[in-house]
Amino acid sequence: MPGKLCLVPTPIGNLGDISPRMAEALAQADFIAAEDTRVSLKLLNHLGLKKPLVSYHRHNTDTGGQAVLSRILAGENCALVTDAGMPAISDPGEELVALCARNGVQVECIPGPCALVTALAVSGQPTGRFTFEGFLPMNKKNRRARLESLRGEERTMVFYEAPHKLRATLEDLAGTFGPERELSLCRELTKLHEEVIRTTLGQAAALYREEPPRGEFVLVLRGAPPREEGEATLEDGLALVERLRGEGLSLRDAVKRAARELGLSRNELYDLSLGQ
Repeated sequence: MPGKLCLVPTPIGNLGDISPRMAEALAQADFIAAEDTRVSLKLLNHLGLKKPLVSYHRHNTDTGGQAVLSRILAGENCALVTDAGMPAISDPGEELVALCARNGVQVECIPGPCALVTALAVSGQPTGRFTFEGFLPMNKKNRRARLESLRGEERTMVFYEAPHKLRATLEDLAGTFGPERELSLCRELTKLHEEVIRTTLGQAAALYREEPPRGEFVLVLRGAPPREEGEATLEDGLALVERLRGEGLSLRDAVKRAARELGLSRNELYDLSLGQ
């Protein structure tokens, strides 16, 4: 009889956030698949547990995933952990979950710490509807293209960011959404130096031009104001592009003209048109 995969969240900073159920799930597992076995060993030592650890991270999802699956199919129970937070959320664990699901393996999830939810709750930004964007692309061109695709997003947007990339990301965010857009910078959540700065994109970019960013960040960005009734949408733009193409214009010229006439983002409309 096959075993099961259990997703076990780990503290994002404060070890006091370990729940009895999280500890129990780790204790009952036959082995633990960990993003970094050195980090997970410290957690196990804190709990007084000794368990076999195997590496599962973004560089070995194919071989590591198959190795974990084989052991589960042979009857072992696996606990999947990441260095901090919920496995499979902005994490290669999502591929292991999908692999197990395809092979009929039972997958359970223990609720617990997650930087996304923690930051959103404390941000002061609207929480009824939001979109999680995780880490933006490292490549500058790709990062700006991703942000451009979000220009009209009305939901609150949540991003993860590392300190060494924060300055560039804030500059690009301000360039895309405008310096007055509201932003909550959530730094080192649940840790000793936890800080939440509720500000604007322009002020945040200026702040970190003067001082080096430290710690891990979650950025919670207010969405765009709701479109006024009758305002053109990208779907309107696509329809106009198709009509202009029918009149003999090239795709690039049709997009340029449609974007100008309807007040839409040319890059966003062009990218969308390529997918049609």
